[in-house]
Amino acid sequence: MSRIGKSPVTIPSGVEVKINGATILVKGPKGELSQELDSCVTVSQEDNTLIFDRASDAPDHRAKHGLYRALVSNMMEGVSEGYKKVMELIGVGYRADVQGQRLTLALGYSHPIIFEIPKEVKVTAQTDKGKAPVVTLESHDKQLIGQVAAKIRSLRKPEPYKGKGIRFQGEIIRRKAGKAAGK
Repeated sequence: MSRIGKSPVTIPSGVEVKINGATILVKGPKGELSQELDSCVTVSQEDNTLIFDRASDAPDHRAKHGLYRALVSNMMEGVSEGYKKVMELIGVGYRADVQGQRLTLALGYSHPIIFEIPKEVKVTAQTDKGKAPVVTLESHDKQLIGQVAAKIRSLRKPEPYKGKGIRFQGEIIRRKAGKAAGK
């Protein structure tokens, strides 16, 4: 990861960066994020770039060097452009409905699943006739949107025989033939 850590992070236009000791605060048009840095990693700002340095060549320090550089880079992209995850609900009778920050899912269980979405994440559900329902998540925080998307996907993972379940748009599910093909 140290090769990633060596490359500088360019600050996009419209984004403010404040470095307070071991904390980096990034503010942009989409929102505001902060990150605590480990003591082995230091950051300095030169013009409109951030440069990350590590204390030594220890494997732990090298790993954290790349980690914190990548986290701050994701923060820059998040507050300037934002992140978007699109999920499809594949299966007969699968539905999605949104009221405020509540996502109600019908996934073939005996009851609907009500999922509370954090206020930092914007959620929309779209159902077109003849197509699978689509749930779209948008946020400026890459870690949070990934965690929410993974939690929603875990409610009904895609299965390999019929392909039913919640999947990310464009995700390819490896299909199995089933027991009829074995004879």
